[in-house]
Amino acid sequence: MSMTQMHSVVVEVTESIKERSKKSRDRYLKMLDEAAISKPARSQISCTNLAHVFAASSQDEKIILKDTQQGFNIGIVTAYNDMLSAHQPYYRYPELLKAELYKNGMSAQVAGGVPAMCDGVTQGQTGMELSLFSRDTIALSTAVALSHQVFDGIMLLGICDKIVPGMLMGALRFGHLPVMFIPAGPMPSGISNADKAKVRQSYAEGKVDEKALLESEAAAYHAPGTCTFYGTANSNQMLLEAMGLMLPGSAFVPPNSEERKQFNTQACSDMRRLCEAGSLFSMGHMVSAEAIINAVVVLLATGGSTNLSIHWIAVAKAAGWQLTWEDMNTLSQVVPLLTRVYPNGPEDINAFHQAGGTAWVFNELMSAGLMYKTTNGVNGKTLESYGKQQLLTANGFQELEPQNSNSEVLSKVESPFSKNGGLNLLKGNLGKAIVKVSAVKPDKQVVRATAKVFTEQQQVIDAFNHGRLNDDCVVVLTHQGPKANGMPELHKLMPILSSLQDKGFAIALLTDGRLSGASGKVLAASHSVPETVDGTPIGKIKDRDQILVDAQSGVLSIMDIHEDEFDNRDVKQIVINQTGVGRELFSVFRKHVTPADQGAISIDWYDE
Repeated sequence: MSMTQMHSVVVEVTESIKERSKKSRDRYLKMLDEAAISKPARSQISCTNLAHVFAASSQDEKIILKDTQQGFNIGIVTAYNDMLSAHQPYYRYPELLKAELYKNGMSAQVAGGVPAMCDGVTQGQTGMELSLFSRDTIALSTAVALSHQVFDGIMLLGICDKIVPGMLMGALRFGHLPVMFIPAGPMPSGISNADKAKVRQSYAEGKVDEKALLESEAAAYHAPGTCTFYGTANSNQMLLEAMGLMLPGSAFVPPNSEERKQFNTQACSDMRRLCEAGSLFSMGHMVSAEAIINAVVVLLATGGSTNLSIHWIAVAKAAGWQLTWEDMNTLSQVVPLLTRVYPNGPEDINAFHQAGGTAWVFNELMSAGLMYKTTNGVNGKTLESYGKQQLLTANGFQELEPQNSNSEVLSKVESPFSKNGGLNLLKGNLGKAIVKVSAVKPDKQVVRATAKVFTEQQQVIDAFNHGRLNDDCVVVLTHQGPKANGMPELHKLMPILSSLQDKGFAIALLTDGRLSGASGKVLAASHSVPETVDGTPIGKIKDRDQILVDAQSGVLSIMDIHEDEFDNRDVKQIVINQTGVGRELFSVFRKHVTPADQGAISIDWYDE
């Protein structure tokens, strides 16, 4: 295959998405055209409205804001809070960006803030049941912030799990404008991920006490910046770069470094060029089918978060594209795994960046025809420039050919860590589920074992503590879908399941809940659809049934039972607590949410 020719499977999937999305994409583009023609901006609002716009602005800013024909005003939407270590560096960003934008002849205003919960804080807690729905809340909040319609461009300050997809979904409704994400970067590396995982498992086994566990966790999560493992937050950043929605090479630069400051300076000067470029670099046009494909390919090639298999379907839909799990699975068969970053390997995201980072991965994929190099980026160039190393010099950033300085972290397409991507789709008489295979050893990727069925995380933990899981088994955890309880992440189970696997038992997890990018070495079929409360087959599984979870062949099935007998079983019904910690406020979300394979969207935005 020619190094410049696109891979046939990538092209086929792209064209299939375009064909099935023709009506919805046309509707979306029509909405953008109407917004671009009739956008109030500042030239079409009344003097009273305009006076409110700049009432609190400085005199210098008012000069720009009063120039309704030529002056550009940038809306900043921020997810700052100082509970999220990843978002703490954003504290001073608005004023710094405003000053830099002003140097480029633009004004800027903080259009609004969005909520940003920390999944690290809520793991295993009741608040985790709000986590998924916070994404759509963030989308709505972004739309409210931008509804003032006095902006010529948008800067988004967000990094973590639901924040980035939520901001993307909201901003895409204003896709007639240029939009740029401004990252903040990862915290310095702490203790090794292997040591962290070992202490967690030892605690689950009762070998170390809570004080030792806390000391270990505090040594891992210890400074401002994104958590350094390759979870959902860092997967978000990887995909934003792959779509050209942030500057090339900027995702994983440390907070408060000189390089980070220069990227922010560059972002402000590039924003002016984007505003002057018109619709070619508007967000809605930049988020093409090819850009969506680029994001999925990079997710697969880096073994990223399973959460993105839900979120990017929702993001794609916000731009009028109909992306499916089947599309992702088809691509996974031809996209090789090019990275090993914890939990897919021992090193963290800082080591990934230092080894060659996004430039190496993108260049490899584009050179093999697995990633489109002709889509546009917010640097005003095509994505081909994102495959170049960004070296900070006295005259700004210089583009260099990418280098790989650590072959334990990065590989080439010709000699990948795995010939297939990091996520697989499972199908069978138990429905569909997503499994992250990039961190699971090949000899652990197929489990046929006896089912042990639970309806709450704590029931699984109690069974482990009493020795009832000391056997080859498939732990089936039901009633964890979005309609039931908001589809929480279930990482509280990982240390105990890892412990069982290390004892020599064949272990797998099957659930309609989530696991995300921190999914580790245990085979886990998550996001199962249809979910239990919709009558899903997993809700009919009983203790001692034989279950096959086969990530290599893509099979998820109950074995040794007649089809009619299984179909006639009733789904176990339980009472789910949906009050407390604000859960009752999200009942409308649970009532309207779509299944996981349709993006788990809980707001009716789309005229289907």
